[in-house]
Amino acid sequence: MSEPTELQSPVAAPAPQRHLTLFDSTSIIVGIIIGATIYESTPLIAQNVWGVWSLLGAWVLGGFLSFVGALCYAELATAYPRSGGDFVYLTRAFDRPMGFLFAWAQFWVVRPGSIGAMAFVFARYANQLVPLEIGAAKSNGLLVYAAGSVFALSVVNVLGVREGKWTQNILTVTKVACLLLVAVVGFLFAAPPEASAEAAAGKATSPNFGLAMIFILFAYGGWAEMAYVGAEVRDPKRNILRALTLGTVAVAVIYVVVMLAFLHALGFEGTRNSKAVASAVLKMGMGDWGDRLISLFICISALGVINGQIFTGARIYYAMGQEHPLYAVLGRWDRRFGTPVWSLVVQGAITLAVILGFGWTAADRGFQKMVVFTTPVFWIFLAMVGLGVMVLRRHEPGTPRPYRVPLYPIPPLVLALSSLYMVFTGVDFALQPFNRSYEAFWAIGLLLVGVLLCLFDPKPRTSEESGA
Repeated sequence: MSEPTELQSPVAAPAPQRHLTLFDSTSIIVGIIIGATIYESTPLIAQNVWGVWSLLGAWVLGGFLSFVGALCYAELATAYPRSGGDFVYLTRAFDRPMGFLFAWAQFWVVRPGSIGAMAFVFARYANQLVPLEIGAAKSNGLLVYAAGSVFALSVVNVLGVREGKWTQNILTVTKVACLLLVAVVGFLFAAPPEASAEAAAGKATSPNFGLAMIFILFAYGGWAEMAYVGAEVRDPKRNILRALTLGTVAVAVIYVVVMLAFLHALGFEGTRNSKAVASAVLKMGMGDWGDRLISLFICISALGVINGQIFTGARIYYAMGQEHPLYAVLGRWDRRFGTPVWSLVVQGAITLAVILGFGWTAADRGFQKMVVFTTPVFWIFLAMVGLGVMVLRRHEPGTPRPYRVPLYPIPPLVLALSSLYMVFTGVDFALQPFNRSYEAFWAIGLLLVGVLLCLFDPKPRTSEESGA
C-alpha cells in the first residue's frame, strides 16, 4: 500500500520570491549609493585635491571605478543569481573558508559600520531639526536618533519584502529630487566676489589624494548591493545587468552635476572651506529656510541608505545560514512575513551594539569612526571578488554566463588593484598622528577571530556520509 499523499508531497520550505522589478532593483542601488557623503564630505574632499579639475576628475574616477566594478558584478550576479552575492561568489571561487570569512566580516564589521555611519549622519541632522536633550551628555540625543532609525527600519523590513522595497523606492525618489533641487539652486545663484575672496583666505591644506578617494568611493559605495538580492529579482539574467548599469551611471552623473553646481555657486575655495556646502548653496535661494531644508534632505538620504543596507545585508546572513551549520538559524526564511526574520533581528542587534559602543563617548564623531572601522576590511573582500571573476572563469567554464565583462581580464584586475590601494590608504589614514583612530585595528582583530573560527566550522554531511 502506498503512503498517504501528504507524505509524498511535503510542503516546500519557504524561500526568497522574485518580487523585485527593474525599478525596485535600480532604486535599491541608487538609494544605497546616494547617502549623505556628498553633503557631509565634499569640503574635506576638496581640501585634499589641487583644484577644480582634480576635484571633478576625482569624482569621475570614482564613478569609472564603480562602473568597472559593477560590470564585474554583473557577470557574477547573472551567472549565479542567488541570495548572498559576494558570499556565493567567494565560496565558489575560493572554497568555504573564504565565504565564511566574508560573511563573518560583514556580520561584525562592514554591515554594522556602514549602517551605523549613516545612522550617525541621520542623527546629527535630525537633532538639528528636533533637538533631543536627554540627560547631561549632549550626545545622548544623537544616540537615540541613530539607534532609533536602525530599530525602526529593521522592523519595517521584518514585516515583508513589499514594505521594505516600497520604503526604499519612496526614499530613493525623494532623495534624488532633493539633490536635483540643490543643483538647480546652485546653477541659478553664485556667491559675490568678496565672499569668494574671503573663502580663499581660509586655512591652507596639503592635498592627500588617497584620503579624497576614500570618501569619494565611500560616497559611491553600494553598487554591489544588487548582488545580494539576486534571488528576489524578476528576470535576473536581464534585470541585474540593467539595474547595475543604470544605477551606477545615474549616480555618477548626478554627483558630477551636483559638484558643478557647488562650484558654480561657491567657487572652488568656497566649496573647500565651507562647513556645510549644500546648506550654503540653498541659503542663496531660500534664505534661512535653507538650513532646515538641507537638514531634512540629509535625513531622507541617510534613511534611504540605512533601509537599503538593512534589506540587502540580511540576505548575506541568510545565505551563510544555508551553507554553514553553526549559523543555521540565520538561514530560515519566514513563511508568514516572507523575509529572513532571524537575519534581520540579529543584524539589527549587532548594529545597535556597534552604534552604542563607538558613539557612547563621541557620538559627534560617529560617522568618521564608522568609515575608518569598515574601510580596510571592505576593500580586502572587494579585491577578492575581482580575482574571483578570473578564478571562476577558469574553474567553471561550463557555467552559463548571460553577460561577460568586456575587455577581460582588464576590468577585474582594475577592480582588484584599486581595492588593494584603498586597503593601504585606509590603514595609512588610521595610523596618522592627527587621526589617532584605532577603529580599523578593531576591525582587523575581528577579522582574525573569523580566521580562527573557520577551523571549527563543520562541513555539511554529504549524501554518501549520511548513508543516503
